[in-house]
Amino acid sequence: MGKYRKHILFISLLTLLITFAGVLIFYPVPTPPESAVRYARMALSSARKNNADLYAENLYYDAKIYYDSAMKAWQRENMKFIYRRNFDSVLKYADLTMKKAYLSIQASQSNISDLRINLSQKLSALKEIVHEISRRFEDYPLDAEIRDRISKGGFLLEEGAIAYRIGDYLKADSKIRESEHLLASSYEYAHTHLRNYFRLYPQWKIWIDSTITVSDSTNDYSIIIDKYSRKLIVYNDGKKFREYSAELSQNWVGDKRVRGDKATPEGMYKITRKFRSDSTKYYKALLLNYPNEEDSANFERAKARGALPQSAKIGGMIEIHGHGGKGIDWTEGCIALTNNDMDNLFNIVKVGTPVTIVGSMQSLRQILRN
Repeated sequence: MGKYRKHILFISLLTLLITFAGVLIFYPVPTPPESAVRYARMALSSARKNNADLYAENLYYDAKIYYDSAMKAWQRENMKFIYRRNFDSVLKYADLTMKKAYLSIQASQSNISDLRINLSQKLSALKEIVHEISRRFEDYPLDAEIRDRISKGGFLLEEGAIAYRIGDYLKADSKIRESEHLLASSYEYAHTHLRNYFRLYPQWKIWIDSTITVSDSTNDYSIIIDKYSRKLIVYNDGKKFREYSAELSQNWVGDKRVRGDKATPEGMYKITRKFRSDSTKYYKALLLNYPNEEDSANFERAKARGALPQSAKIGGMIEIHGHGGKGIDWTEGCIALTNNDMDNLFNIVKVGTPVTIVGSMQSLRQILRN
């Protein structure tokens, strides 16, 4: 009886094992999501090749997070018994990876296109600003700090242009933004300074008209010095007779205020003395009556209201002289011509010839329009 029970038990266990084995054989094993993960990885790689990590950073980051989640989910399922594995979450994350990756590619391409257009426009605008600064302010006495900002802005602009040409648009954007800040602010400062200076134009115009009228009424010579254009113009009988290029002081914008300020005065003067080469170190020279009565009165008023220190001196010895042609503004306040031009001028003027010095013979509107 005992042997019979053992036999029955053995047969039962064997049957159970065979049945279980059959179930294992015919029960479908969960298929690893290799293809889905591979396609997700390829999509992520394609997104990176399209610079989505740079130009569509958020979408690319989302795609990468989904891909990492898919890999972690796959790793968790692989730790389970083979028949208990469920790769649905892996498939879901892989699918999300592909969707986000392709969206990031589209966004990257669109953003690159938009940025390229925007940078091209900024480059053109900033190059125009650089051109205007060079054209309007190359010889204009701006502060050293402003000159440094313009120089740095131009250097950054060139770096940005190089980055743009090789397709590194993010670097180009960074350089161009820095350049824009420096150049735009410097240009605005310079232009404001120029506008403020040209507020004096109505007074200059009165002096100009008066000087030409004197030349016309006396049938004689008069001189007008246009500081902005660096020109010395000779009038005879009220008509332009000759024109010479001139060089001025380093700080020529505005009127002369005190001795040593390296400024060229503005006003109506006369030649008081003529110095030949044996009487001046500047080849030949025409001494002007600076300071005139108006200059002296303005100087005393400035001291009285505290705009100038009581120890300030008004200065003098303003001349039209030779040794010009250096190509820069270098005098201490005088007007310099080349020696040949100085010979010509010296021979036609005399003591008493009117000399008017103005900021410009043209209004700022005329200058900008031209």
